[in-house]
Amino acid sequence: MKYVLVTGGVVSGLGKGVTASSIGVVLKACGLRITSIKIDPYLNTDAGTMSPFEHGEVFVLDDGGEVDLDLGNYERFLDIKLTRDNNITTGKIYQSVIDKERKGEYLGKTVQVVPHITNAIQEWIERVAMIPVDGKEGPADVCVIELGGTIGDIESMPFIEALGQFSYRVGPGNFCLVHVSLVPVLNVVGEQKTKPTQHSVRGLRGLGLTPNILACRSTKELEDNVKEKLSQFCHVPAANIVTLYDVSNIWCIPLLLRDQKAHEAILKVLNLDRVESIALEPKLDEWVARATIFDALQDTVRIAMVGKYTGLSDSYLSVLKALLHASVDCRRKLVVDWVASTDLEDSTAIEAPDAYKAAWDLLKGADGILVPGGFGDRGVQGKILAAKYAREKNVPYLGICLGMQIAVVEFARHVMNLTDANSTEFDPDTKTPCVIFMPEGSKTHMGATMRLGSRRTFFKVADCKSAKLYGNVTYVDERHRHRYEVNPDMVPEFENAGLQFVGKDDTGRRMEIIEIPNHRYFVGAQFHPEFKSRPSKPSPLFVGKKLSAKLGLVAAASGQLDRVLQDCCNGHVVPAKHILSNGSYPSIVHQNGHPKKLANGLSNGTYYANGNGVHA
Repeated sequence: MKYVLVTGGVVSGLGKGVTASSIGVVLKACGLRITSIKIDPYLNTDAGTMSPFEHGEVFVLDDGGEVDLDLGNYERFLDIKLTRDNNITTGKIYQSVIDKERKGEYLGKTVQVVPHITNAIQEWIERVAMIPVDGKEGPADVCVIELGGTIGDIESMPFIEALGQFSYRVGPGNFCLVHVSLVPVLNVVGEQKTKPTQHSVRGLRGLGLTPNILACRSTKELEDNVKEKLSQFCHVPAANIVTLYDVSNIWCIPLLLRDQKAHEAILKVLNLDRVESIALEPKLDEWVARATIFDALQDTVRIAMVGKYTGLSDSYLSVLKALLHASVDCRRKLVVDWVASTDLEDSTAIEAPDAYKAAWDLLKGADGILVPGGFGDRGVQGKILAAKYAREKNVPYLGICLGMQIAVVEFARHVMNLTDANSTEFDPDTKTPCVIFMPEGSKTHMGATMRLGSRRTFFKVADCKSAKLYGNVTYVDERHRHRYEVNPDMVPEFENAGLQFVGKDDTGRRMEIIEIPNHRYFVGAQFHPEFKSRPSKPSPLFVGKKLSAKLGLVAAASGQLDRVLQDCCNGHVVPAKHILSNGSYPSIVHQNGHPKKLANGLSNGTYYANGNGVHA
């Protein structure tokens, strides 16, 4: 087994996860099998109880693991299925060591960070690296490990010590260290400054790890003299220093690595450069095509994202990626309008009328509306109003998890005239509980007590949109993360009123997918389809499984639904349209509610065409 360790220095948020994923892509394109491990130094056992504001979204795996969002990057980039053990946390390591100590496995020894914690980290890495994640038998060839945080953090010290020991244990030729660092440009002098990276590498070497490759984040490509300076002071060959400069979309990062021969440097360090079965020129045609198409798109599709964590886009990272995959597949330039659900509520009309008007203007100007998952009652009324608007105005709607549940509540209130209908999550004493707590859930413990991971959904209505989206299969396996469900005792009433429950679990008692038949596109899913979306295989509920069955939210919002339905009936595919220039659009920032004046005094904010579409 070969190991590639990715560390970060100077500041957090440099993109270590994307860098690690892109390294995996390039090595996979050379013919190697790749697996990944993410190390998070926090004490939480997993990411399940952490606020999306603080740590971004919680990514859910097939086995029910609630993990760091970077594992989502690994799965999307490498098209693999990881396990909960591919995410190592301080909490998991200490818990495993303490459990062994309680069982007497250390035979009376004093349990210490060195060697017991560091040994446990190394054993965990070796064990998990052997687990196949690409659907093939046997272990992968290379394990890419990302160490979260920044070099110098107190909490990461045991992991750095363990990895230093590990590099010595596996020996030269089996371990490659890639250090991601910042090379800032001071506007005053306009010069690329190497000192932060020098200090970071010096600190890393002082802790027992020597980088083989430097991946430098900068706004522009590094100048030759800057590379020479970094090479001299960091003891890294100039050929092993690559620049990860700002690009138009995230799919360009593997191409940057390829163009700068990063794969050759890694293969050389790992003694793989002379193996005949490994190609020295990565095959990345699909990535080139996708990046090119993205940059060429002009015709827009506007999706209103109605949520409660809109102040941090990473809170909905997988949803954004799924929308992006779908929009590129539909040949549309994605524009995401962030709508704080609280701003749609009547109370905001009194407290902050400008925010209220701006939120409703965004909602009414959208081509499609998406209400993602969430917890707690804040902003729920706004989400209900968004679902009501989509239903009444025939606007394409996709509700995920809570987004499906509030659509059911809205239908009960405004179609069935059950004015007190609610979820017991928001009103435990409601007289009309449309959504109830699941019987197997726990009300005393928070971590890993939900219905988690891959579960099977059976289609009960053969000619529904959702079944067609998935290619007319009888069932589909998707990932879940919820504590509440639609009240099965009320399902007959809903169906009599016109709401279809087209997907159910194997018992027939748990509702998984809803549809309104005579609507352009009104779909709710109890599961999270975004977690299994891939750039080359967009999630069906977002776009459709095939070009000939493109019935998802983005297709409906793009006005392609009728044409595609006709194509499905005729059994042929009409090629999507290519447009060759970009446009720009005014954008408004709303940070999680009422308008807040930005630090720089700007009133109309910015938008980011960085691979997540345009965020308005």
